[in-house]
Amino acid sequence: MHILKNLRRALLLLSAMLLAGCNTVLMNPSGDIAHQQGRLIVVSTVLMLIIIIPVIALTIFFAWRYRQSNKEATYSPDWDHSTQLELAIWAAPLLIIIALGAITWISTHTLDPYQPLRRLDAQRAIPAETKPLTVEVVALDWKWLFIYPEQGIATVNELAAPVDRPISFKITASSVMNSFFIPALAGQIYAMPGMETKLHAVINKPGEFEGFSANYSGAGFSGMRFKFHGLSNEGFDQWVQKVKSGKDGELSRELYKKLEVPSEREPVRHYPTVASDLYDAILNQCVDRNKMCMKEMMAIDASGGMGKPGAFNVATKQAWDIESLDTPKRKYVTAMCTTEE
Repeated sequence: MHILKNLRRALLLLSAMLLAGCNTVLMNPSGDIAHQQGRLIVVSTVLMLIIIIPVIALTIFFAWRYRQSNKEATYSPDWDHSTQLELAIWAAPLLIIIALGAITWISTHTLDPYQPLRRLDAQRAIPAETKPLTVEVVALDWKWLFIYPEQGIATVNELAAPVDRPISFKITASSVMNSFFIPALAGQIYAMPGMETKLHAVINKPGEFEGFSANYSGAGFSGMRFKFHGLSNEGFDQWVQKVKSGKDGELSRELYKKLEVPSEREPVRHYPTVASDLYDAILNQCVDRNKMCMKEMMAIDASGGMGKPGAFNVATKQAWDIESLDTPKRKYVTAMCTTEE
């Protein structure tokens, strides 16, 4: 018995030590959106515990009260109904479901990631002259590309933003579906090829925070991590100048196609300049200038399509198999001929 007691105490102590090393960033974030989401988790959990705790307590009480050895317990084999008990059983869960529904409805609209921020935090509104920082995010295999269109720079696996300045993220992916997640900043947002998702958030405390992919995307998924730096305005300006002094050169379409090749655990890279139309080309899947952009294809469809005569006017580019140069490998649309042509 002493051995079992000592083993039980050792296991409890070990569990406490392991839990002490946990990072509770979700419950103690540094961004207002993440803070509201964390509070929502706490409120929902407390509401559900209002039912769970009494049920567990009553289960233990009934098991003890009506045990076989307790002769004082009333034995009523023909009992089948109690209006008061039925009201208690159904009224409490119903009220909690109504409360959870109301909270879900309100928070879904308040925390809509597509909506611009309404405040910096619970005590401060956004100053009227404040302009959000735009960051274009591209999930690659298996690394993150961040483009700052206003600053004209780009980085790989490193992100920075000023404290107390709203951030407007535009998010897409190069190949497979992924998920952009900075727990200290806001909830996860999916990144999908050919689509753009959005996230509006703000970081309220300076520091270095972890960012990663929260959606399995292949062999290099575990190393798809980056650092997010919350900086002062002066610190952010210095960081931008540091990136502009980088030696990786301009991030052109041609260089992007090399960067897009799957690789694992890529180091941080700084591109002092970036092609102004690169993100739009990635989003519309036409980084290769010989391909027609997806938005152009959709414009053709929106205007009624080409029809049978127009199908003969589609220019194609043949990609030849390296091993067999006399056999076309595939064809894809490059441009549309006009009626004059």
